[in-house]
Amino acid sequence: MSKKSIKIIIEISARHVHISKADFKAVFGQGAELTMFRQLSQPHSFAANEVVTLKTAKDELKNVRILGPIKKRTQVEISKTDAYYLGIPALVRESGNLAGTPGLTIAGPKGEVKIRSGVILAHRHIHASSADAKKYGLKHGQLISVKFNRLRGVTFHNVLVRISKIFTWRMQIDTDEANAAGIDEENNVGEVIIA
Repeated sequence: MSKKSIKIIIEISARHVHISKADFKAVFGQGAELTMFRQLSQPHSFAANEVVTLKTAKDELKNVRILGPIKKRTQVEISKTDAYYLGIPALVRESGNLAGTPGLTIAGPKGEVKIRSGVILAHRHIHASSADAKKYGLKHGQLISVKFNRLRGVTFHNVLVRISKIFTWRMQIDTDEANAAGIDEENNVGEVIIA
């Protein structure tokens, strides 16, 4: 399978917040509801109209978009550049693995909430449906490589495979990774390498 060219669209995931119901109410008010700005490539996921400010003792980032739907626990995903700007440790983690991660304050129009943990650099990853996984011989949690062959091309190693029957075949990286490789909306197709 490694000799066959397996193409994948590489999406750039800018800083964003997945927010719990309690934290959303704290920053937007009791009667507020999360509203859709645009649908994302993964089913049931959307960019919301609502934005917040991320605050630390060092600095703040304004107009950070919330992604829906509402989650059980708040998680903030930033780049390493953002982490440096905010003055907090940059810990690479798989989504949902928040133990030992730093926290910050999330501010909105009606208030703010301080989370003790939940700020991560998302582990670069591929969303694969169960059918994709079977077709390409992939397993959940597997680490593979993806080659982006352009002028500033790179090979991304340690790309985490995440599998669900509802996923759409896509790779996601953060803005630092995209900028380093020259990836944008017009130049965003990589080649999956399965050893």
